[in-house]
Amino acid sequence: MTNIISTIWTPKLAYIVGLITTDGNLSKDGRHIDLTSKDLDQISTFSKLLGLNNKIGLKDSGTSQGKKYYRIQFSNVQLYRFLLSIGLTPTKSKSIGELKIPDKYFADFLRGHLDGDGSIFTYQDKYNQYRGVTYLNTRLFVYFISVSNLHIIWLHKKISELAQVNGSLQKRPSKNRNHTIMWTIKFAKKESIKLIKWIYYEPNLPSLERKATLAKQILEIISKEKRKKYTKISEI
Repeated sequence: MTNIISTIWTPKLAYIVGLITTDGNLSKDGRHIDLTSKDLDQISTFSKLLGLNNKIGLKDSGTSQGKKYYRIQFSNVQLYRFLLSIGLTPTKSKSIGELKIPDKYFADFLRGHLDGDGSIFTYQDKYNQYRGVTYLNTRLFVYFISVSNLHIIWLHKKISELAQVNGSLQKRPSKNRNHTIMWTIKFAKKESIKLIKWIYYEPNLPSLERKATLAKQILEIISKEKRKKYTKISEI
């Protein structure tokens, strides 16, 4: 029996759409949808949110010989047609462009996008010293990636418009043997802090728990960092 999945916009549906946009695929039969990821927790989260009982399998990663990714596939014509109506298509990787995501739920969609093909990268610079005191300086970057130039430009524009952070759009070689170019939106520390707060706007949102926990911990660490004290020099 096909599981009934609501296609009325909610934070949960927007998050699911974000995951499918990045790591999902629509088959050409007009009914099957699958999600593939190296992260078992992500597949499990996706399955739980949709109320699926389907078996989680393994498939070739497409990057390294012998390496396997986790995969779940299910059939739902209603959701499939909904995804088509907002701009997703079979074999979407390079052709995907703008999607019809309501502004109200764009942060939830972006959280799914981050969990799928994005990353939060951080480290601490412990060598910043002033008058014998070592000040910890947490470096922080948030990234979103896509092999589609049209999609990444649209994503960049919407983030700038709705979250009020700009970031930088970059092009780099891809490690995937199926794609030669990867497009990236990179946000530095101040913009990353603002963006993380915007994406995780309240507790217990649909998300990959590990990444949500990391985001929370980073914000707590940064809020407690000591700052250098600068002496103001009077103008002459």
